[in-house]
Amino acid sequence: MKQLMPFIIIIVFFILIAIFILALYNYRLKKRIINAGPLDENSVKFLAQLGSGNEALKWGLILLCAGIGFIVMEFIPYSAEDSPVPYGVEMIFISAGFLIYYLLLRRRKD
Repeated sequence: MKQLMPFIIIIVFFILIAIFILALYNYRLKKRIINAGPLDENSVKFLAQLGSGNEALKWGLILLCAGIGFIVMEFIPYSAEDSPVPYGVEMIFISAGFLIYYLLLRRRKD
């Protein structure tokens, strides 16, 4: 697991940079569309589709569940070199975060 950690940190770093760049460009695009003049129905639909505002909720839930998964792994006995248990436990908790996010979004739409 210690050999895999630098690789994971690099991937997370680049993902965070990509998320920041996408948010910045979405903001700039929205600002240009609004400053262009009067908005018609298509422009309003496009702006609503461009950013739903649920990204912070999604990533907050996923990171919360991933952190809970790491805490749970502290209490599970396993062999760190040979066991796939840590990967399975972490994937279960991350997928639970996605599932909770999906259920919250579905409840909001209803």
